[in-house]
Amino acid sequence: MSEQIERVKCLIIGSGPAGYTAAIYAARADMKPLLYTGMEPGGQLTTTTEVDNFPGYPEGIDGPSMMVDLQKQAERFGTEVRIGMVTEVNFASEKGGIHTAIVDGKTKIEAHTVIISTGATAKYLGLPSEQRLRGGGVSACAVCDGFFYRGQDVAIVGAGDTAAEEATYLANICSKVTMLVRKGEMRASKAMQHRVAQTENIEVLFNSEVDEVLGDQVVEGLRIVNNQTNEKHEIAITGLFIAIGHKPNTDIFKGQLDMDDAGYLITKAGSTYTNMPGVYASGDVQDKIYRQAITAAGTGCMAALDAERYLAEVGIVEEVIGGNY
Repeated sequence: MSEQIERVKCLIIGSGPAGYTAAIYAARADMKPLLYTGMEPGGQLTTTTEVDNFPGYPEGIDGPSMMVDLQKQAERFGTEVRIGMVTEVNFASEKGGIHTAIVDGKTKIEAHTVIISTGATAKYLGLPSEQRLRGGGVSACAVCDGFFYRGQDVAIVGAGDTAAEEATYLANICSKVTMLVRKGEMRASKAMQHRVAQTENIEVLFNSEVDEVLGDQVVEGLRIVNNQTNEKHEIAITGLFIAIGHKPNTDIFKGQLDMDDAGYLITKAGSTYTNMPGVYASGDVQDKIYRQAITAAGTGCMAALDAERYLAEVGIVEEVIGGNY
């Protein structure tokens, strides 16, 4: 481990819309934030070809370009952005205490405040053809990308409330939605099942799984296998939506921060406060309902404001310990 220890006012873990927005606000408040990007700099939006629903881009923008813009804006105000993965944390339980983080198993960072924006990773089926066509018709967010398939035939994989909700959303804008349910029944609530059943252009195929996503550059169809009979058939679609859940990236925080049963960080209502003083959570890591770039950015702003107020409360003044200030 590196012998030099840096101490910063604000450490931001994660580089999606939440992390970069937190960095913009923290930097403008002279908190001199240090941001570590994690394994996927820019977050999930770097795998999105077009973003049409984020304010300020009237012609739309591709996800990677948008994240570059956010990074540049954060750096413009003094954020230090580093490539690296926080692999261990130790949060102080007393107010005004110093939190520590280990980056890539070797670099130790001390911080008065920590903003967690590590996001949640969408679960995929794991098929090579599915992974190859991510961004070419395969998506894990119907609300984000459904618009691009207006008037077209699409399919969605999943059986829970999220899948049912996204299927009905897609049915409003697409010609036909084929819903693939692995078991012989859905696990969505009865109310959501009724909504699906009453939507004429949704066809539900039970005991059905994706055998292959068809297409070279973009999705052109789907080969479906019945897991009871092993019979296969193909359908023509242009978009495939995976709605089998997300996994919040919170493993390193287990045992220190309060989480729900699924692993999402629990924050105090109306704020980004976690159960540890000076530690805040923003974005998809604490939001399993909306999971949109704009809502993530909003909570990133909230986290920076919460951290700024906390620093004022504990009376943190300028000091230099081999680091940012």
